[in-house]
Amino acid sequence: MVDKVVTENLDFWYGDTHVLKNINITIPDKAVTAIMGPSGCGKSTLLRVFNRLNDLIDGTRITGKVLLDGKDIYSESIDVSNLRRRVGMVFQSVNPFPKSIFENVAYGLRIHGWRSGTKLESRVIDSIKAAALWDEVNGSLHKSALDLSGGQQQRLCIARAIANEPEVILFDEPCSALDPISTAKVEELIEELKKKYTIIIVTHNIQQAARVSDYTAFMLLGDLVEFDRTEQIFTTPKDERTENYLTGKFG
Repeated sequence: MVDKVVTENLDFWYGDTHVLKNINITIPDKAVTAIMGPSGCGKSTLLRVFNRLNDLIDGTRITGKVLLDGKDIYSESIDVSNLRRRVGMVFQSVNPFPKSIFENVAYGLRIHGWRSGTKLESRVIDSIKAAALWDEVNGSLHKSALDLSGGQQQRLCIARAIANEPEVILFDEPCSALDPISTAKVEELIEELKKKYTIIIVTHNIQQAARVSDYTAFMLLGDLVEFDRTEQIFTTPKDERTENYLTGKFG
């Protein structure tokens, strides 16, 4: 197992509210790690620590270290724009831009200086294929992305993240707004993507965590209660709080 993302004694505050408490976790490369727990436990905040999206919120404070390939991403020398290219994100609400399918995927590339041409077109097409969407849209790349179904829009957002060739992809409840068929397609896609990317997924859906992840973290009230291989967490959890959550005694 190769370590990709590591936190060391991580604490995080929104104003006076202590949201993450001494989080120590080692997330392996090219595997799916699920972060689960009840609403308000800090799992989405932890996810946003990994690409510094919490920086955009006033009054936040962080201590400890977050390492990507051994380098602290909160160091003053870090280029945050480049960090967010390396650590892509797919959000809970499906959020395509009001542009064409093609331009949605090309958007991030253009921001990073890519100009129109064969190279750009090739990257866009490769990204759409990697997101398992090509067969459904290859004749309509210049139609509005808003005409796609919800599940197709979410896969388009995944293609948009892939286009910048990240190393890590963060998924924040990516299926919460999708029907079961679309959810299954996204889960199949995540299984395929882990061959090339490190995947970290926040989910409130216990069954989804069991289906898609290799490793699972369970959080409660800002604490990392337990982290292990998914099979271990779901069959023989070490902490009684984990077992109580998995058996539906709270959550």
